[in-house]
Amino acid sequence: MKMSEIRNMDIAELKERLADYKKKYDSLKLSHAVTPLENPMEIRKMRKTIARLMTELNQRGN
Repeated sequence: MKMSEIRNMDIAELKERLADYKKKYDSLKLSHAVTPLENPMEIRKMRKTIARLMTELNQRGN
């Protein structure tokens, strides 16, 4: 997800997406620990997207 897309979201949508991405990240980490993923870069992409969402929320003051 690009920062331009994130900036166009409202705060409620940002929080909702952040919660969804955190759940997906946790499940990816667990499944990768059990059996290696075909594309482990997905974990890194997910972590960066979570960081982008959190950065935007912090910049907005929430």
